[in-house]
Amino acid sequence: MVSIGTRLFTWLRGEKVGTDSAGNVYYRDKRSKKPGAIHPDSLRHERRWVVYNGDVEASRVPAEWHAWLHHTSDEVPPEGGIDRRPWMKEHKANATGTEEAYRPPGHTLQGGKRAASSSDYEAWTPD
Repeated sequence: MVSIGTRLFTWLRGEKVGTDSAGNVYYRDKRSKKPGAIHPDSLRHERRWVVYNGDVEASRVPAEWHAWLHHTSDEVPPEGGIDRRPWMKEHKANATGTEEAYRPPGHTLQGGKRAASSSDYEAWTPD
């Protein structure tokens, strides 16, 4: 949920740049486009931010938009997303702490039992 302060700031100073497949909307400060707003030799970057569609969770930002947000890339990703290679997986948000989180076979929420292993500890007992 977006706070009222973020909504107001975005309405006053934001320029919509694009959206991703999850519906997150990306903005930049519209003042940075004015001549002289940021000096070319300055170390300051233009301000960029995202308004999440749903839960505010940073891992929901795809890699191409993460690069743009953090000034790794100045090119805005294309509207339909980047061209996917066959070996590339779809972006998936971090599921830790949710029902979809990965739990290995020996996890207590998976029954707490796992198959025996050669690395299991066996106590020494004298003869």
